[in-house]
Amino acid sequence: QITGNIQAVQDAVTQKDQRLSKAMVHSGSLHVTMLVMHLSNKEEISIAVGALSDSKDFVEDLLKGKTVDLSFQGIDHFKNEVGFVKLAENDHTAILTKIAETMKKIFQEKGILAGDERAFKPHLTFMKLSKSAQLRKQVKRIDSSLYEDFKSHYFGDEILHRLDLCSMLKKKQPNGYYYCESSIVFGEKHAAEPDDAELVSLSKRLVENAVLKAVQQYLEETQNKTRQTDGSPVKTTEAESGSKNESDNDNS
Repeated sequence: QITGNIQAVQDAVTQKDQRLSKAMVHSGSLHVTMLVMHLSNKEEISIAVGALSDSKDFVEDLLKGKTVDLSFQGIDHFKNEVGFVKLAENDHTAILTKIAETMKKIFQEKGILAGDERAFKPHLTFMKLSKSAQLRKQVKRIDSSLYEDFKSHYFGDEILHRLDLCSMLKKKQPNGYYYCESSIVFGEKHAAEPDDAELVSLSKRLVENAVLKAVQQYLEETQNKTRQTDGSPVKTTEAESGSKNESDNDNS
């Protein structure tokens, strides 16, 4: 829902000013930044991965089993150079701010300079002039009237379930999302665990395979008996044993 609504804004803006198509953030890259840091080598990346892992227990203590439901509503900008969807201010965004502060502290304790002194302002960027150097020469500011119709639009809700340590410089994933060094997942259902539908599908495939094997084996045995009564060559015990081993290997 959020992605679809953002694409509607992007389409509306580019229809009015085609040049800004170069400023649009790919839907797969949409994210809320908790903090930014500079990691200059593999060792520092490894320390950051450890810091992210350590922060999971602290974050879950803050959540106390509750979910953080983030409501995205309205559009604002930074210096008319960045357009973003706002998070509605409520108890949930207050918890998100606490999570950001806690994580910043954990990273800094590990010796990683994370974030700056500016107040945490969670937002969902959907366009920015800095995406194209060529565009910056043509367009100095994004006219806010281009997205006037969406100024107070409700974009949708999203429950916080994962925090990623992403690279801004490494090649993005095929879906457009950033290269991910590490992640932490919240809530009971982890992303790596199969859901009920996947388990049912897997069970069906296993049963179907077993039935097919049984049918094939039955057909082979029937053909062998037919050959024996016809005076056809009979399979040797060794050959049958080899066939059985192959069948057993297929089932492993």
